[in-house]
Amino acid sequence: MGFGITELIIILVIVLVLFGAKRLRNVGSDLGAAVKGFKSAVKDEEKKSDQSEQSKEQIAKSESEVIEGEVTKVSEEDKVSEENKV
Repeated sequence: MGFGITELIIILVIVLVLFGAKRLRNVGSDLGAAVKGFKSAVKDEEKKSDQSEQSKEQIAKSESEVIEGEVTKVSEEDKVSEENKV
């Protein structure tokens, strides 16, 4: 069901006759420029996502720093006396 070499050559000749070589060259260069632009856009997006992941990692590192301190138990009497001060 696939096309053979002779069918492809016949199709190419018909396309050349209909559009002309100059017009096909312009279409080919336009298509190449579009593909190149698409690839550069994908690379730019990957760079942005990598940068955002790195900044998220830096934020996570800064948030996960250990703060040294002393934990004391607050009794119910201290809570009541603090509420009375307000």
